[in-house]
Amino acid sequence: MRYLTIIYLFIAVFIQAQNISVVKGKISDKETTAPLPSVYIIYGSNQLTVSDQHGNYQFGVKTGYIEITYKFIGYKTHIEKHLLKENDTLVLNIQLEAENEELSEIVVSTNRRKQRVADLSVSISLIKPEYIIQNSIINADDLLNQVSGVEIMDGQASIRGGSGYSYGAGSRVLALIDGMPILSADAENIKWQFLPMENIASIEVIKGASSVLYGSSALNGIINFRTASPKVKAENNFSVQTGIYDRPQQKKWIWWENPRTFQNFSISHLKKYNNTDVSLSGAVQNNNSYRKLNDERLIRFNARIKHYNKNKPSLKYGIAINSGYTYKTDFVLWENADSGALKQNPETASKMKGTFLTFEPFFSIQKDNFKHDLRIQIQYTGNNFTEKTQNNSNALSYYGEYQFIWKIRKNIDLISGFSGTYSLISSKFYNNHTAENTAAFSQVEYTPIKKLKLSGGVRFEYNTYDGISDKLVPVFRMGLNFKATPFTFLRASFGQGYRYPSIAEKYASTTLGTIKIFPNLEIKPETGWTSELGIKQMFRLESFKGQIDLSFFYSENTDMIEYLFGIFSDSETGQMDFGFRASNIENSSVYGVEPQISVIKKSVNSSIVINIGYTYMYPVEQNTLNAKQYLKYRSKHSLKATTAFSYKKFRLGLNTFYKSKILNIDNVFLNPATREQILPGFYNYWLENNNGYLVLDGNLAYIINKKFELSFSVKNLTNVEYMGRP
Repeated sequence: MRYLTIIYLFIAVFIQAQNISVVKGKISDKETTAPLPSVYIIYGSNQLTVSDQHGNYQFGVKTGYIEITYKFIGYKTHIEKHLLKENDTLVLNIQLEAENEELSEIVVSTNRRKQRVADLSVSISLIKPEYIIQNSIINADDLLNQVSGVEIMDGQASIRGGSGYSYGAGSRVLALIDGMPILSADAENIKWQFLPMENIASIEVIKGASSVLYGSSALNGIINFRTASPKVKAENNFSVQTGIYDRPQQKKWIWWENPRTFQNFSISHLKKYNNTDVSLSGAVQNNNSYRKLNDERLIRFNARIKHYNKNKPSLKYGIAINSGYTYKTDFVLWENADSGALKQNPETASKMKGTFLTFEPFFSIQKDNFKHDLRIQIQYTGNNFTEKTQNNSNALSYYGEYQFIWKIRKNIDLISGFSGTYSLISSKFYNNHTAENTAAFSQVEYTPIKKLKLSGGVRFEYNTYDGISDKLVPVFRMGLNFKATPFTFLRASFGQGYRYPSIAEKYASTTLGTIKIFPNLEIKPETGWTSELGIKQMFRLESFKGQIDLSFFYSENTDMIEYLFGIFSDSETGQMDFGFRASNIENSSVYGVEPQISVIKKSVNSSIVINIGYTYMYPVEQNTLNAKQYLKYRSKHSLKATTAFSYKKFRLGLNTFYKSKILNIDNVFLNPATREQILPGFYNYWLENNNGYLVLDGNLAYIINKKFELSFSVKNLTNVEYMGRP
């Protein structure tokens, strides 16, 4: 009997071994027939494999009924269903179709992994490279100013009123290139001029606190610049632009005799070389500004090389380099509000050489339901002034990040990781300092039913300046997305944020003409939270299709950091004097609503695309007397509308931007005791002209052939006069 049992077991194992079938084939682009590497192929009991660099794949599976799902970013999901017989070999050559529907747009910033826009629990705006080309935009900050709810004021980013203007120090919005931070280590400001605009696949703007997954500087949101990936066929692009600044309506403002011009040349090269992706891009700019003492020369270079291991297709590794050099004149104040409104005050203006360099090795491995990412960044930033050497600053930072994604079950995903930063600041402006940041994060995404997606996460962060440690701080977030109908999506989110003050905000000490900047060693970190309710509705009316998105948002901050003007004590002399100092205001809140609508119509020879976004917000500061006043450098109303029409080889575009009056500015510019001393004539100009403005941009293009395009753009068609900061 014992021997019979052994024989039966042997036969069962033998039969089981024979009940294996093979599925193989090649995956390619339906339009170009180019092979597609790294396509996700999901089969069996949630098993996973990926196609190799030539688009080939193969796997073994038990006989019987099988469903195979093919997923790849930017393409429609494809599903195959088959019945496999014993020892069967099934050859499936799949052609994936590019996905153009906005519902299926893929983003990675929100939850650090690929997801459809429709499935998100937070608001997101996407900018595609076509928009950059059509509007002849060469600067990242000019581009972001055209996004609903976003404002870049002299380099300071704000999303839905989360920030005002802080003199280039500190940022509540985190900027990323392919998921890696690009804030400088000293001032923690965004280096807009060094962003790779010549090689962009998309720009993702997340509106709301994202500190759980991205850390301190994501208190108000994130902007992720995703660079383009190469294809099998080489893609080479170059652009040459030149332009001229018109004269203002007020003749007394004209200080130049010869025309003020600007030029830009950019180039990029993308190609797959066997198992290696190569992306190279660069730009050279020359700007003879209409603002006196504000000229700039710029050069930048970006490279990204990614290699797919031939023996282990799941292993990818490579390196990314972002670099740039600029020579410009920097300033703080205008000369005056009369004849000197376009002239910088010579006492606050100084020539500066800026250098930026990041060196980023990365490794990624994906096997079955697990994915591991390890990324390292070495960043150097240098600001060296030709004359005012007391404002020089050099910063070197080392950043490392490990992320782990585990698909626990078909409906449960876990994202966890940790990061660390060590920075060395050598500066006459801030003095010499060291800074450390350590963080660990984890987030779970759960789909209890097909129509409902839930997410929740926590982050623990620890900061140290010069060996003095802050407390361990936890922040939390949660969100949900509910598919009410096939084309209706409801969302809700809540996210906490925490921002440690930058080296600049805590230690900056200098004198710029009549303006003094005081350090504040007692400044505290700011905390806050953001909540949102939203609905996204897709629609189709005959040949028109589009979407309506409506968001209600509310945020609160405690100990918000703002620069205040007042009488402060000099840390070296002990004398009291007038000047600016980063300070904590007790509490602030911003609430509002943001409706957006997008409409598109396409035919064989023509197309029309319309996007309209309106933002209303109520930004207030609340002091101990429970009296409310408006936060500085915010407006209640803003409207941004873009229209693009094309017919055969011609394209015409019109962009409209409206912004209501600025609600509040620094008291030093309004106070009778200081306003004429600081900026002569501004107070009267403010009373007469702070009424809001409407600006129109236009563009016209002729498509010569598939490779060449000629375009003409005019910014501020009606030559409207408007102001940002004094």
